[in-house]
Amino acid sequence: MKVFESTTKKFFLASWVSINQTETSKAPVTQLNHSTPQFQGDILRPLRQRIENIKINNRQLAHRLCKLIPAQCPFERDVKLFGKTLFHIPPMCKLNPLFEEVVALRFRALCYLADECGEDISHYC
Repeated sequence: MKVFESTTKKFFLASWVSINQTETSKAPVTQLNHSTPQFQGDILRPLRQRIENIKINNRQLAHRLCKLIPAQCPFERDVKLFGKTLFHIPPMCKLNPLFEEVVALRFRALCYLADECGEDISHYC
């Protein structure tokens, strides 16, 4: 048995091109709402807002934040044995539900040190 014997031989082509423009202009326009529903019970929202509302106006606070928050994920590793890589552990920081807020806080601290204080921030990068 061959494949083309059991397949359909008729094709149906659909097109979005309208032949008569007057009929389409009279039709009511409906819009589909493709927005994703937000999770109503975000229990971390107060903590997120608290992190976002931290104002960095102190040089010592900015230095402390830059030292505490790492620039790269500390969990990412290459496991080696006798110089050969056995496996790679991927970065797991994206699993942290507050990852974006913490990274934004570190960025604001770096910007404060560079822009307001005029310090060299290359040792934090």
